[in-house]
Amino acid sequence: MKRSTLYTLAAVLAVAALFFFMTTARAKVRCRVCMEYRGRTNCAAAVGPTEQAAREGAQSTACGPIASGMDQQIGCSRAPAASVQCQPN
Repeated sequence: MKRSTLYTLAAVLAVAALFFFMTTARAKVRCRVCMEYRGRTNCAAAVGPTEQAAREGAQSTACGPIASGMDQQIGCSRAPAASVQCQPN
């Protein structure tokens, strides 16, 4: 293998490791939220620095597949969650 290929591979791995560390270092809480909207149900999980941030992220992610269009996305995000489970990460 060429030396330049090894350097490129090492740089890509370093950037990936840095990205992983930066995204998970501030994640203190993990939440799983299940949403019911217009007869459809979906669950999603998210991590965040606070419980509120993790809940909002999970709720937004759960609403994605069950709401079509911006109006339904907003309606789903304002609906109460069917279930919420949060725990320290």
